[in-house]
Amino acid sequence: MGSFCEPSSATLRPVSNRDYGEQDCALARALEAIGERWVLLIIRDAFYGVRNFNDFRMHLDIPKAVLSERLTGLVDEGILRREPDPTHAGRHLYELTQTGRELWPAVHALLSWGSEHRSTNRLAFKHIACGTELTGRGDCPTCQVAPPPDNIMLEPRPGAKSRRQDPVAIALGGPHHLLEPLLPRAAPPAD
Repeated sequence: MGSFCEPSSATLRPVSNRDYGEQDCALARALEAIGERWVLLIIRDAFYGVRNFNDFRMHLDIPKAVLSERLTGLVDEGILRREPDPTHAGRHLYELTQTGRELWPAVHALLSWGSEHRSTNRLAFKHIACGTELTGRGDCPTCQVAPPPDNIMLEPRPGAKSRRQDPVAIALGGPHHLLEPLLPRAAPPAD
């Protein structure tokens, strides 16, 4: 049985973390852009509406240098756009480009797979037009469409609580449209 990615030559050479040069496969090319550790979590958070460096860093617990490198790579690959933050001189905001937004089906599929096989996702993804939860394939069973990310809302599942208390986790404690910038919410009262 063959694989989806076949080597283009029999010569084996060491490759870097991002170089699948000997693979003649579109998946290998995609992994060169988004296959580094942390990258898919950064993209996920960008869909959730995270836009600034510190919110990415605090929500992901990622070292500053690694986050800076990954954000620069995503900008260089055309997946994120970097713009000056009008409220903080010298800082930037990050937003998914159209190319980045096209990754939603893959991100949703991985979230669904992880929820089914590893740990239930505390967030449900719903079609804004009708309020129906999307299937694992990203389809709305009521409308029979696969809505684009700007027509999807996420909300916590009943009884689901975040183990985290960073500003992003707190902001995701209520309904939120994908791609809309997250606004800080007040921390819940202590028990």
